[in-house]
Amino acid sequence: MRRKRVFTPKPPPSPASEERAAIAAARTVSINLNAMSGRTTVRQGERVRIVTGLYAGELATVESVVGGVIPAAVVRTDAGRTRRVRAVDLQPAGPEGPTAGPDTAAPDPA
Repeated sequence: MRRKRVFTPKPPPSPASEERAAIAAARTVSINLNAMSGRTTVRQGERVRIVTGLYAGELATVESVVGGVIPAAVVRTDAGRTRRVRAVDLQPAGPEGPTAGPDTAAPDPA
């Protein structure tokens, strides 16, 4: 004789689990397809600004350039920390120091 399967009702879902499911469903991922081509202007010894990531906005010096599917560079920030960054996330840094503008021009010796 076969045994009867025992039915146990499932508890109703809690609001917290529904909220977690809604948050997980709302997450979107964007993939930068230009990262594969990289930035060809990044050279060893160059000053760059990190655009995204942990050290976003910091100035750094390129220590080495690493090729591969997604080109990257090993950079040392001005604070002395080393990090590997995608080449597409680096911008050449502008001139360091004060720039000559109308407010920094020397006054006329009149």
